[in-house]
Amino acid sequence: MNNKTTAFITGATSGIGRATARAFAGKGINLVLCGRRQERLDNLKIELSAFTEVHTLQFDVSDKEGVFKAVESLPGKFSDIDILVNNAGNAHGLDPVQSGNTDDWDAMMDINVKGLLYVSKAIIPNMVKRQKGHIINIGSLAAKEVYPNGNVYCASKHAVDAITEGMRIDLNASGIRVGAVHPGLVETEFSKVRFKEDTGRAETVYQGYKALQAEDIADIICFVVTRPYHVNIADLLVLPTAQASSTLVNKKL
Repeated sequence: MNNKTTAFITGATSGIGRATARAFAGKGINLVLCGRRQERLDNLKIELSAFTEVHTLQFDVSDKEGVFKAVESLPGKFSDIDILVNNAGNAHGLDPVQSGNTDDWDAMMDINVKGLLYVSKAIIPNMVKRQKGHIINIGSLAAKEVYPNGNVYCASKHAVDAITEGMRIDLNASGIRVGAVHPGLVETEFSKVRFKEDTGRAETVYQGYKALQAEDIADIICFVVTRPYHVNIADLLVLPTAQASSTLVNKKL
């Protein structure tokens, strides 16, 4: 990697996205950092500008017009995206399908699936034109299995898995690398959002064992993007040692 490499990271203001931004900055990769919270974007830009060049974009990935307007606004030095990390995503609620909240369903499908598609649609044509690029979609263990009350969230991440495979097939002729990183339990703001700011309930998710940290996933993403260009890590599932499946976690570790 060199200073001319530019990465575009969605959901960069917290969790895996923020950790990945920090890891990339340490490697001198120029950054386009995207998120909904301008103050966090500003603070991250101040922090990382000591290491690399940083541009921020404030938008919601589920806003189709906002996505395309934001990408079109990129200044020339940031307009050629080499690495796209589709990290923005959410989980809302943990309910059986018969009593699920339709607003929660809309939020998950709009951000996890449609948002990923909008951002990809805005960036991929330039990659195709340049015959170069690397797309990493952040999925989940939920892309591989379904757990009780996870119905729509799991469906959204299964969709990410399918879209990733479809992208890899469609973009093969253009020489663009496409892959997904699927984390298991990662200690981030994820559960706080899922349980609608119920901090106590969210904290219980990570008690009694050592969960993955955002930095663990960022380190893996760095490994993926720094492989020789003929190497594409297409599908990577990462779990904490304590976790065997979505429903089996050894709380003694």
